[in-house]
Amino acid sequence: MLLKELHILNYKNIREATLQFSDKINAFVGLNGQGKTNILDAIYYLSFTKSAYNAIDSQNIHHDEDMAMIQGRYLNTETDEVISCGIKRGVKKQFRRGKKDYKRLIDHIGLIPLVMVSPQDSELVVEGSDERRKFMDGVISQYSKTYLEHLTQYNVLLKQRNALLKQYAEQPEQLPDTLMEVLEQQMVSHAMPIYQARVQFIEQFVPYFQQVYSAISDDKEQVSLIYQSQLHERNLLESLARTRSRDLILGWTSQGIHKDELEMMLGEYPLKRVGSQGQQKTYLLAMKLGQALYLKAEHILNQQPILLLDDIFDKLDSERVERIVQLVGDERFGQIFITDTDRQHLTKILSQEQFEAKLFQVDNGEVNTLNNIQN
Repeated sequence: MLLKELHILNYKNIREATLQFSDKINAFVGLNGQGKTNILDAIYYLSFTKSAYNAIDSQNIHHDEDMAMIQGRYLNTETDEVISCGIKRGVKKQFRRGKKDYKRLIDHIGLIPLVMVSPQDSELVVEGSDERRKFMDGVISQYSKTYLEHLTQYNVLLKQRNALLKQYAEQPEQLPDTLMEVLEQQMVSHAMPIYQARVQFIEQFVPYFQQVYSAISDDKEQVSLIYQSQLHERNLLESLARTRSRDLILGWTSQGIHKDELEMMLGEYPLKRVGSQGQQKTYLLAMKLGQALYLKAEHILNQQPILLLDDIFDKLDSERVERIVQLVGDERFGQIFITDTDRQHLTKILSQEQFEAKLFQVDNGEVNTLNNIQN
């Protein structure tokens, strides 16, 4: 999948821009706060029907305007796809493929595979297990609509069970056991496919992740990902029934796939505890680049995911930066969009490799095309 042209109107600080792209590398340079990340976010929006940074659509419209629009023209195996989205304050957004509106936004997920690497990825390391579950869910949902359906239904049922637990916390004897049993059975019917998909994903994904980490770090460290789940050793339906009384006291559900964890290991120790800033950034880059290779090899054999690399060179030594550029420039990776504050530095890095790159300057929301970098 290639993004050939992007049109942005009133999205964040981008008043208006129409951009044509290279099939390989497209680089946006400019000072911090000028709008480079907003362009990448607009591309992300067209894949996932939402911003990567702000889930409130009205806050993504330029503050002086009432509406915003993003439109992308893609080339998919010699066929053009036009995806567009209109956002208006106080009105449900319109998302369209060609001339047809989507009835459900969920039906669009997976059409345009995309992987984004950004400074926000540090939350995978420093925040709670919810962030690491989101990582697994985000990857699997791009190739399995069934998984996304199960996940959506499980979360609805989980909210309903938690609401009942809170409602009857003061009068536990009045808790409707029959209703709870029905809810728990339904939760299990969705939890098991989610659990099985996560097990399979980690088993298949880890070799790609380790391969990329090894290439970036020059084989200096060993890394692994360990999927932890209560379902490894417990029958979920029995666990939900057994812990019902305790959950009434807690006010929330203590058993289920919403408690799963993905342990990020550097050698024999947790990355969060022993990893330097550079090692953590390398680890996260390897997870995201490994994701792109995994999606291409295992699930979307006829297309390569679009890769967004937002400010990836910060806190990395020059050797790792050079190896990253060499890695993403090879034929295993598809179209790439990259941002950096240092035009001279980025131009020097890209000019050393044997591929064409297109350069854009971003200043206060205005985007200008600069000379291509050719080797």
